Amino acid sequence: MVMTGEPLPKINLDRCTGCGRCIAICPAQVLTQRNGKAYLHTPVRCTYCSACEEVCPEDAIALPFLIVVAERGGEPMTLQPTPKEGITCDGLSIFR
Repeated sequence: MVMTGEPLPKINLDRCTGCGRCIAICPAQVLTQRNGKAYLHTPVRCTYCSACEEVCPEDAIALPFLIVVAERGGEPMTLQPTPKEGITCDGLSIFR
């Protein structure tokens, strides 16, 4: 399992069966297989789109960060994902 402070998918190797669905669907092509399991080989290119999490039949991939998108004064505003719980940014709360 990748364990960093970065907003990256977490892969549970105990649950992963190596079916390859996440690899096939990843638009950024950041996943591959290592020892028959999904592996995040280029994490810097991950766009956090959640396609891998949605397609995994074993629920072996989790995106534990919530990305909040809100509007302020008619302008879209996207907050960066954060590993910290209960962070507030400009009056908006971010939780994981």
